[in-house]
Amino acid sequence: GGTAMAAVRDVEIDPEGTFKYILVRLQRPGGEEQRDIVRGTKAAEFHNHIFEKVNPEMEKLGYECKCLGGGKIDHNSKDKKIRVFGLSTGYGKADHSVTVEILKKVYRDYEITWSDDKK
Repeated sequence: GGTAMAAVRDVEIDPEGTFKYILVRLQRPGGEEQRDIVRGTKAAEFHNHIFEKVNPEMEKLGYECKCLGGGKIDHNSKDKKIRVFGLSTGYGKADHSVTVEILKKVYRDYEITWSDDKK
């Protein structure tokens, strides 16, 4: 039931810097249960590199993954600020307001903002 899905972390992003991110929807095949997660890293040159890493991991756990879009995250851990912006050429723009809500669950004492700016 919910335990396996709960084991998947809401957010996995680099601790510092500006990098690409994607918003991913997890769903049990044929199930109602679904959840959105945020993944981002400087190691990814393109948004699909992130998805190609997440997808097999989640499939092993029995989830179907769908990328809802992407953008960029600017993570300033010193000032405890995160800015979500930009878009993914391949996946389109994620709903950054959804991303911010997910980030707030993890980075509770941060100031988290978003915009549709490209940079």
